[in-house]
Amino acid sequence: MGPRVPGGRVNRLSRVRASAYPKLTLSLRVLGLRKDGYHEIEALTVSLGQPSDVVELTAVPHPGGVSFEVQGETEHVPTGMDNLAARAAEDAMLRAGRSGHGVKMVLRKRIPAGAGLGGGSADAAATLVAVRTLLELELTDDDLLEIAAKLGSDVPFCLQGGAAWMRGRGEILEPVPLRPGLGFLVAIPPFRLATPLVYKAWDDLGGPEAARSVEAQGPVARLIGELANDLEPAAEAVEPGLADFRRALERAAGRPAILAGSGSAYVVPLERGVDPAALAEGIGRKLRVPVAGARSTAVGVRIGS
Repeated sequence: MGPRVPGGRVNRLSRVRASAYPKLTLSLRVLGLRKDGYHEIEALTVSLGQPSDVVELTAVPHPGGVSFEVQGETEHVPTGMDNLAARAAEDAMLRAGRSGHGVKMVLRKRIPAGAGLGGGSADAAATLVAVRTLLELELTDDDLLEIAAKLGSDVPFCLQGGAAWMRGRGEILEPVPLRPGLGFLVAIPPFRLATPLVYKAWDDLGGPEAARSVEAQGPVARLIGELANDLEPAAEAVEPGLADFRRALERAAGRPAILAGSGSAYVVPLERGVDPAALAEGIGRKLRVPVAGARSTAVGVRIGS
């Protein structure tokens, strides 16, 4: 049996809601390009309690498969059946032999797309748990993890949640003993980055190079002394304004910042005892961009939220 997936089967439900929590990559090493076209990585990743998306699934009393709607922050988000969450519902139902069942699906977006927070992967993970619960699908946790890995490299982590080293192309997870409640600032610049473009830029730059690093804070320091993101030079090559944004954020926060995944969001790890929400409010006003104060959470998906 693999890592336990949150949720479970509840009889006679007609509607299920699931909160999808973003992932935060604290340190990312890109080890090279694999023969299958993916990049080999090693990343220290945690789940964040906010901003969260909500997936709502409703069983309808007639066959017809999945109908899908996106609400909220829809910029740069696929709104049709090519959305990863819609695909997750279809794949789980097909795997369980229930592909004809009627399901109405509404995705309420708050996680910004193109920011490196894994919003699409989080939505897919939440959908897998929600559709299994709603339709009482005969799928094990391992089944869900297998479907998740086929949907995308980050979906298995978003399904498991908590804190883990991600290896391989991201599908190999090694849980780490980080307690929830660690504080972070997450700042969203006025531009977005597409992950494939950032990895292509990394390839074009010639692969591995020494990335800028920042000192780890609090309990994270027991796992890794410094935080670094090998994709930061590539992301700044794709969007040169990132470097100026990072410097402005660091001046406003009085602390070092690190790129979140492939960007464009930047993350500021906070010391114990600092109130993330209070600090974020002032910095957001100063920089005139969205800045969230968030804490890490032990799960990637929560049913009933």
